[in-house]
Amino acid sequence: MTLAIIAFTVVISLLGLNDQRVFQQLVFEPYTIHARKDWFRFLTHAFLHAHLPHLFVNMFVLFSFGSTLEHSFPALLGTSSKLPFLLLYLGGAAFAALPSYKRHMYDPGYRAVGASGAVSAVLFAYILLFPTAGVSIIFLPFMGIPAWIFGLLYLAYEYYQDKRGQDNVAHDAHFYGALFGLAFITVLDPSVWLRLLDQIGVR
Repeated sequence: MTLAIIAFTVVISLLGLNDQRVFQQLVFEPYTIHARKDWFRFLTHAFLHAHLPHLFVNMFVLFSFGSTLEHSFPALLGTSSKLPFLLLYLGGAAFAALPSYKRHMYDPGYRAVGASGAVSAVLFAYILLFPTAGVSIIFLPFMGIPAWIFGLLYLAYEYYQDKRGQDNVAHDAHFYGALFGLAFITVLDPSVWLRLLDQIGVR
């Protein structure tokens, strides 16, 4: 499922970058969603990207953590991993877009694209299940830090940047996508937090 999502996202993103009609039909526009009830845009925007580096970073992170997470689901659920993983990904995309929808539903100039919210949901589901695994920061690729520490730093950074609001990055989508990932795994297995505390040595 991870590879299927990556392949589909690459195809749709390239179509959107090369055909404005495709881009316009799928982009996240709260004003248009509110006026026309185009609820599908809560999902379709996650398969578009603003440029190739944007696409590459999101798909690289998804590839790095998605497969391991996906393969852990059968042991966690006793069922196939495909549907739960897809629900995590699409749910993360939609939930992460809710704050922007609320903020900008009367702003006809606001638009957003990208899988960042969905990818954050996958990343934080991974962190919750594998809190002591090493996570490398992209500009320090050979220096892994425990996933749970990375997660705390990530949430603090995204929250701070969202409150500053001085760039064009959807930090709120990163933050709320991460929260969705944590909530999704918690619903599947509430005891995961006790295991996390055991693994990081605070219980």
